[in-house]
Amino acid sequence: MESWEVVVVGAGPAALRAAIASADGGATTILIDSAGIGSRQGAPSLAGIAASLGEINSISHREDTIITGGDTTDNVVVARICGEAVSIVSELERWGLVFRRGEEGLPHMSKTPGHSKPRLTGCGDSTIREITRILEEQVIKRKITRKYDNLAISLVSDNKQIRGLNVLDILTGEVNSIQAKSIILATEGYEGLWSTPVEGAGTGAALAAKSDIPLVGMSNFSNHPLIIKGTNIHMPIELLSEGGRIRKANGDEAEPFDVNEETCILDLRELNNDSKIWFSNILSTIKNRTGLNIETDVIPISAGIITTGGIPIDKKGRVIFDDGKMWFTGLYAAGRSSNTGMHGEGILSGNILLEDLFTGQVAGKEASHWALDQEFANSSLILQEQNKTFNDIKNLHKDTGKSVGQICSNLMILINNLQDNNNEATINSVSKTLSEIKKNGIKLTDKSKVMNTELSTALQIKGLIALLDQMVK
Repeated sequence: MESWEVVVVGAGPAALRAAIASADGGATTILIDSAGIGSRQGAPSLAGIAASLGEINSISHREDTIITGGDTTDNVVVARICGEAVSIVSELERWGLVFRRGEEGLPHMSKTPGHSKPRLTGCGDSTIREITRILEEQVIKRKITRKYDNLAISLVSDNKQIRGLNVLDILTGEVNSIQAKSIILATEGYEGLWSTPVEGAGTGAALAAKSDIPLVGMSNFSNHPLIIKGTNIHMPIELLSEGGRIRKANGDEAEPFDVNEETCILDLRELNNDSKIWFSNILSTIKNRTGLNIETDVIPISAGIITTGGIPIDKKGRVIFDDGKMWFTGLYAAGRSSNTGMHGEGILSGNILLEDLFTGQVAGKEASHWALDQEFANSSLILQEQNKTFNDIKNLHKDTGKSVGQICSNLMILINNLQDNNNEATINSVSKTLSEIKKNGIKLTDKSKVMNTELSTALQIKGLIALLDQMVK
């Protein structure tokens, strides 16, 4: 059994930043990544980073965030994170990130819907890819160990204190245990409830839910309005500040929130020539995947879900419960796995990436500090949980239950029903159907042990079921 002082589950910006901070704090650190080598740089850029680079202070950024998020926004958290945005951008630039530049020499800032001033900065449509690359370079520089194709399945705890976790090695089919003093959950959101786990399995939040940690903000959903209809192609919101226009079917100009209500198109025919080089990747994708020519054609669009609910954390990134009175000792969360209270009922563009980097840094620093003062606990409990996990996986190979595809379709129907009709009758109906799904189980068609991607998808679906179960409750 391996033993690490800090284990980071995830591989996006929040997880990478957490691992860097943990290693800088002196703790032995490992990253657990469910995907393959290099795959994380392919995530779509929904928006850049919001930062008050051209402003005297971050007050306006804070106010715009609160207005967008509504009454459920935590004003203290918003002020804290917005106040650190400029420092975060400065750190990325110091590490080698090449920002798009404005005439004054500062990083170029775009004014997108919801922002009262130009505030969105980045690398055009390559922001996520470039930031991920820069952070991965910093991880390699610190010689942080990283396990690819390893899916975290369950947390091991004793009296609400973390002891380790079990992971599935997708390449070999083996269930392995890792002993840990601290664990940071920093994975993707759970948008996969509306489609497939590929779009977001919510692994971190699901691990917490299966450990009976009450999640918060699970009923808060926001929309990204720039998805090419009938595809999974996400276009960056900055296109709307570069000459792009959302229009209704009759040609009238529309707002981003209109996309969720009626048929809309994205008109890029007047896209600024100077900006095309910074959005060349998405423009090329549009042409290759749809055959549309942005010089003459308009693009049919639809709105996609962005989730903001997750694990409640305090200002140190610690996972809390009992209304914040108790800490699940040794357990931390960051990024899309966590819920800080920053977003509320709406998301200001650029704040997701900002929150990822901020919470990752905080969680990594605090987890490392905590772990260095602790001793490893008895490992027998971890081995017991490993046997239980192995038996759970064996049950998936039985010839009963529904297929992976059938359950994905069922979950999509249930979440849409819950979203459209949030009343007692619908909640009871969804709860009943969920109970039946859990009782009948999931049936695998691939019985092999090695590189069984259907098995890993089934385990992710079980996590999504746990998340939907918390929504219902």
